[in-house]
Amino acid sequence: MDDLDNALISLLRADARSPVSSLAQRLNVSRATVKARIDRLVETGVIQGFTITTGTEAPSGVRSIMMVEVEGKAAETVLRRLRGIPEVRTIYATNGRWDIVAELETANLADFDEVLRRIRLIDGIAATETSILLASHKRT
Repeated sequence: MDDLDNALISLLRADARSPVSSLAQRLNVSRATVKARIDRLVETGVIQGFTITTGTEAPSGVRSIMMVEVEGKAAETVLRRLRGIPEVRTIYATNGRWDIVAELETANLADFDEVLRRIRLIDGIAATETSILLASHKRT
């Protein structure tokens, strides 16, 4: 990664739909150079995907963050079980008071309650704390 790669990534973060010709002009390089750089960044995994963001939150059901404390050495078992629950969107390993942080999303509160019940029954989970996400003030 060099300065040109970093500048290109910065421009793509601002607008991933920018045409290659516009990127080339802003970076003061040829379109072929920009195309080759993007291809290489994707191939090497530096760029893992392109996505869209909306000006407003897309309609969704209940979104939350769940902190999980794991008993003893049960982390792998708990992680495997969490991966198998479709409503668990993202899982993070952490340090400190909580061992795992999971992002959950359900269609409604009844489904949310059921997912919490299922997760809390997983062997190896000592404690959980869940917070419903009310609003997003910044998303990158």
